[in-house]
Parts: sequence; structure tokens; C-alpha cells
Amino acid sequence: MHDDDMTGDYGTAGEDDTLSAYPQNGERDVEKTLRPRRLAEFVGQPRVREQLELVLESARRRGVPPDHVLLSGPPGLGKTSLAMIIAAELDAAIRITSGPALERAGDLAAMLSNLAEGDVLFIDEIHRIARPAEEMLYLAMEDFRVDVVVGKGPGATSIPLEIAPFTLVGATTRSGALTGPLRDRFGFTGQMEFYADSELDQVVKRAAEILGIGIDPAGSAEIARRSRGTPRIANRLLRRVRDYAEVRADGRITLDVTRAALAVYDVDELGLDRLDRAVLTALVQSFGGGPVGVSTLAVAVGEEPATVEEVCEPYLVRAGMLARTPRGRVATATAWEHLGLRPPENAGRVDQSALSD
Repeated sequence: MHDDDMTGDYGTAGEDDTLSAYPQNGERDVEKTLRPRRLAEFVGQPRVREQLELVLESARRRGVPPDHVLLSGPPGLGKTSLAMIIAAELDAAIRITSGPALERAGDLAAMLSNLAEGDVLFIDEIHRIARPAEEMLYLAMEDFRVDVVVGKGPGATSIPLEIAPFTLVGATTRSGALTGPLRDRFGFTGQMEFYADSELDQVVKRAAEILGIGIDPAGSAEIARRSRGTPRIANRLLRRVRDYAEVRADGRITLDVTRAALAVYDVDELGLDRLDRAVLTALVQSFGGGPVGVSTLAVAVGEEPATVEEVCEPYLVRAGMLARTPRGRVATATAWEHLGLRPPENAGRVDQSALSD
């Protein structure tokens, strides 16, 4: 499986967030079982895989640690898996931490001083690292040394500490939040993209084989199609459909079983869940299709604005159902039609030059 061990800016998903790209409570043990061990086993991301193969093979032939690697992209696409694969391909040990865990420079200094030559240090959500630790990281990445401050006040002294050459692998769901000096110190940046249905189909079949789940090709294809381009979601839906198949069918996942199971879990034909549809329904029925601010929209569906903005909106925008504009969110004609409603003539007609990020 491709997964990101840490949780991102809004923590671990709740147990009922079936289509959240963030890991749910108790999910990481299963994810470790499904995680690929080598680049050859990693499904999808062909461009990033090819680039990484060149970076790693070149470093192996020269007998030096490869350049520092930054992996950027939405949650659930495989950044943690790739970090572990990098270490495995280099036959190196890996140390794992996260940006929020590095609150003080001393935390980072202790971790760096314990690295052996060639080790891989993985920092997830690296854009959330505290500023003192980030400034220490600059020197460590460039010169493989850190300056440890001993004492306080006028009597404080800085002692340079040499550290073993290592490779830093940073992962971020918000590359724009990285400071320029930190971003510039990475020798290679891999941009992770959402998966095609055919790639997710391979992910589902591989996971089913590892977990010993009987699944028909049509069943795996249906799960892949509703997984919002995200391997973590595909693997989670596979487990939920397996539960349904074991309790209400003969244990094998077929197309009919898949459709019946996903109906129980409120995952519709386009991969929208209850909250997605609630957002669209409120936007269309309560606000006439918009524009409306995200805070107002969140109040209408009883959720936090961050949840609507970070969990729902990215997929609704990708699916062509919602547009972000400076004046607020606007429902497109596709959204009206998905809800079984007749769109007004001006539905979703947004001046393209006025669209915001």
C-alpha cells in the first residue's frame, strides 16, 4: 500500500471518515502490511519512480549518499512508502519523525547526532517544523554539521558538531508552506499525482492478494473507480467491502457485492460520501448554487471550515462540481445534475480569470 504514516495538518481521520485521505485510528498496522518494499513493487507515480531510480542508482555507483529528497503531494498517495523504499534501496537504516515533533533545535540535534553514515532521516509534514529546528537543518543538510549552543545569556558558546553524511527525505502536503531556504536545499523534488483508475485497480488487487481476499476483476475495478484517485482510500474501501462480503454474502467480492457494500457506507457512484453531498446540497438548495463563503457553508453542514476546505473541496473541485472564486464557492451544472436537480442557465458560469486557488 501507499500511505503517509503521519496525519497531516488536521490529525487522524475519525472512524466514520471512510473517504478521508488521512489515516484512521488503528489503521497503520494494516498499512504496514500492505506497503511495498521496493521501487519495482510500487504502483503508480511512473515519473517520480523513474526519477528516483536514476538518483539512487547514480548515488550507489558513486558510493555516496544521494541528494536530499522532497516528496510533495496530497495525503494518502505514498510519500511515507517511498521514503521507506529509498532506505531499502540504499540498504540503509531509516529514522522517522514529523515536523510538529521537532519543536526545539535540541530535538533535531539529538536525532542527527545518532545517525550513522548513509542513514535516511524521514521528516513527514516537514513544512510544520519549528523555526529553530529548521535553521539548524540548513547547516546539517549542506555541511553535515550542527552548531550546539551551550549555556545561556552572554556566556553561551556555540560548539560545532560533525554529523555523518545522511540523506534527508522530507514529505509535505503543502509545498507552498515550505520556506524558500529549506526548499532550495533539496536536490530532488518529486511531485506526487493522483492515481488513474487503472493504477488503483492494481493497488486493490495487490492488497486483496496480500490480505487473502477473493475478488473479481469487476469488483476491484469498481472499488478503484470510487477511490478518489488515492491508494489509501482504495485499500480502506477494500476492507469495508470485505466486511460486507463476509457478513452478507459468500465472502467473495463481486461487482454486485461491491455496489451493495458501498451503498451501505454512503459512497456513491462518483466517490462522494455523505459530507460531500451535504456540502453540494447546501450550496445548491440553501444558497442557490453560490457564491457563498466556506465558513457559511461549513455552518450549514455542521462541520468545521477546515474540514470542508481540506477534506471535501479538493475532490469536488477535481470532479468539476465546485469552483472556488474570490466571492465564494460556486456549484457547477455537474453538481446540480449529480443531485438530480435541473441546473439554472447560469449554473457554474464562472469567469475563468476570477478563479482563485
